[in-house]
Amino acid sequence: MKRILITGSTGLIGSRIVELLGEKYTFIPLLQSEVDITDHDATARALNALSFDYLLHLAAYTNVDGAEQERELCRKINVDATANLLIQCKAKGARMIHISTDFVFDGKKGGAHGTELPTYTEASEPNPIAYYGQSKFEAEQAVKEEVMIVRLSYPYRKSFDAKRDFVRTIRYLLEQGKTLTMVQDSLITPTFIDDIVNGLDYLIQHYSTDIYHLVGADSITPYDAGKLIAHTWHLNEKLIQPVSYAEYFKGKALRPQWARIVNTNKNIIMSTFYESLKAFM
Repeated sequence: MKRILITGSTGLIGSRIVELLGEKYTFIPLLQSEVDITDHDATARALNALSFDYLLHLAAYTNVDGAEQERELCRKINVDATANLLIQCKAKGARMIHISTDFVFDGKKGGAHGTELPTYTEASEPNPIAYYGQSKFEAEQAVKEEVMIVRLSYPYRKSFDAKRDFVRTIRYLLEQGKTLTMVQDSLITPTFIDDIVNGLDYLIQHYSTDIYHLVGADSITPYDAGKLIAHTWHLNEKLIQPVSYAEYFKGKALRPQWARIVNTNKNIIMSTFYESLKAFM
């Protein structure tokens, strides 16, 4: 049985990976409370004492707005820690899988008149527009061609008490009768975490030091996503009000506006947003 050292094992995605694949692989949690992976020497001591075949690196600084004010901390966690882990993986002869994000792309329209919607494949050139995305891109550059890089986008799952993802946040607020403003002139690519887990299982078995996208099968406006969530759980769709991208993110860190990211690996099947919400029921 393959032994997988995993950072972020208690988080939204990591905990589900361990839950679904725990009988197939032996997972060894590398907990933040036990090891500061931003510290080179501490990381070396911890990993030297462990035996593992793969390192699955999910831990990251993910506060997009906070990253603008805490750039040094963000960089230490997202870039320095990733580089530290790679050094130790190479010393141990272990394979590494680094989890990244669609926020490495700018999400801007292109073409001659600036009206063409972008589609981001694994071969697309990153161009981050905020510091969080910049830090994740720098992490990719630090390990590129030496590890497998897997980009995710707007992950969500059916249940997780420790943290609400965007689907369960919207559902909760609607159940409370709250009015929501949601962007109608942008695209996101929501991704069901169970699909991510299945995709990672395939990639572990077919490991290569390439870039992969494990993302939902379709992209949708946040406004339409909110409407679909309301419809799925028979909640009041009228509580969801449209707002422009410019207005909603005024004074905040920029997000990719047109984040249409795709998975080109035909061996990995990802659900559409509608399909996964139906599966919840």
